[in-house]
Amino acid sequence: MDDKTNINTLKEKVRIFCEKRDWDKFHNAKELAIGIVTEASELLERFRFKSEEQVNEMFKNEIKRNKLTEEIADVTFFLLRMAQRYNIDLTTELEKKIRKNEEKYPVKKFKGSNKKYNEC
Repeated sequence: MDDKTNINTLKEKVRIFCEKRDWDKFHNAKELAIGIVTEASELLERFRFKSEEQVNEMFKNEIKRNKLTEEIADVTFFLLRMAQRYNIDLTTELEKKIRKNEEKYPVKKFKGSNKKYNEC
């Protein structure tokens, strides 16, 4: 469905869900940022002490994969909610960030490297 759904549609679904529950008063930037980090930490916890092979197996196991995708959805929810509440165009901001990173990480210098831009 990713190829058939746009970000504004998702932001609208999140807005409606939250407004029906009168959650606007709880969803300020600080609380939403906390939600993003909390949910991202819950996702990260699922990978703790796992080898790459074990992680790949987790994605092949339906039950474990569902738990991972639920955490990913939780992160996405809070991110979309923040963008919706504060009128952030995610596509524009992502494109700007990619352009900035293209300058910081030129292919010739960083291809195959995991070093940070100030380490090369």
